[in-house]
Amino acid sequence: MAIRNIRITGDELLRKKSRPVTEVNDRIKDILNDMSETMYAADGVGLAAPQVGILRRLVVIDIGDGLVKLVNPEIVESEGSEVSTEACLSVPDMMGDVTRPVKVRVKAQDENGNELDITAEGLYKKALCHEIDHLDGILYTDRAVNMRRQDSEASEEEKEEE
Repeated sequence: MAIRNIRITGDELLRKKSRPVTEVNDRIKDILNDMSETMYAADGVGLAAPQVGILRRLVVIDIGDGLVKLVNPEIVESEGSEVSTEACLSVPDMMGDVTRPVKVRVKAQDENGNELDITAEGLYKKALCHEIDHLDGILYTDRAVNMRRQDSEASEEEKEEE
């Protein structure tokens, strides 16, 4: 495993749409492992492949309940609407309020190619939405209002990288 460089705002690769993964092989597993190590090293709760320079539909998330590795995640249902604070490893030292669904249903594959059907709320839902946006070249700043600098007194939820 290796820690990869995280791309930051201004890098044009963050604005490109990622390609689907056609086969979950050892190379894809290695990328997911590198992404996980990179996310943990940066104290994030989520990371999408474009953030480390790879235009593939891959996401890793750990909101404190264990690591989840997703291949080709797609939101297939959503309900409700709520505003909460987000931040991002690719947008250092900033945070903003973003409107997201209250609940989402996501279909994906795991690192072994098994089909997953995930229903999520709360922080897990927020992380899924945020990371899937990255796969489509969308940054949370595109959806955010009240952008502001993070300060040392920000709560853990506000400091998260989804």
